[in-house]
Amino acid sequence: MKFFYLSFFFLFISRKVFVQELYVFTNPASNVPAQSVSLKISEYFVPENRMFNQYSHRLRPQVSIGLGKKWMMMAGATFANMHTLKFQYESWSLYTKYRFLSKDDAHRHFRMALFAEASSTQSPFHYDEVTLMGDKDGIETGIIATQLWHKLAVSATVSHIQLLHHSRFNDVVYVPKRNYQSGNYSLSAGYLVLPKEYKHYRQTNLNVYVEVLAQQAFDTKKYYVDLAPAVQLIFNSNTKLNIGYRFQAAGNMQRMTNFSWLISVERTFLGVFEKENRKD
Repeated sequence: MKFFYLSFFFLFISRKVFVQELYVFTNPASNVPAQSVSLKISEYFVPENRMFNQYSHRLRPQVSIGLGKKWMMMAGATFANMHTLKFQYESWSLYTKYRFLSKDDAHRHFRMALFAEASSTQSPFHYDEVTLMGDKDGIETGIIATQLWHKLAVSATVSHIQLLHHSRFNDVVYVPKRNYQSGNYSLSAGYLVLPKEYKHYRQTNLNVYVEVLAQQAFDTKKYYVDLAPAVQLIFNSNTKLNIGYRFQAAGNMQRMTNFSWLISVERTFLGVFEKENRKD
């Protein structure tokens, strides 16, 4: 019982520091708390799928584990009708992140992390966009830098994707030319709106975000730049509700859609592995 109260106390203290860097469309340099588990389920909505001329959506369950203060792992899967007429299993993915730099002060910090992700999908090869979220097979590596100033947190990510689809390695000439590799760039900002003053861990938090998400294909001159405003509510310091809207501001890629919605819920369970070790 003592451990239970200490866990909530430290989460309450820590949320005052980095709650507004829990971005909706990207990941910060911070990790899931050590020895903890996070369960997340996301729904992506595409009002009009250009290929099938239908409403499409993607369900994405994910589980994250804090292996230590600096290292986390995440596994996920997708179920969708984005590339098919019926809703079905689509892909799996594995993600890992290592925070190699952390400079923490009162009400501010600067953190940097390296990450890598691998994904395998059964979806057909459609569109110019190079993405691993259920659409393509491949690997992604990148670096994240996050800076916090009291209630404002800004994060930048640079990554590289290499697709491993079988069509990349055969002798077929595709017209138009396919994109198999890309550079990805994002700039995210989050601001803590409520509460104005912390009194206890059960207070509901309200965070607002604006994120810029961009991609440049290396095989062609195709690119896009998206804007993604979002809001986030945090309940009891352990449950997050995210609502975001993403739309294209500029670009020349052939994509499934130029705008979409995201709704996700995430629940964090603190000290899961520590509790199990205590029983042993």
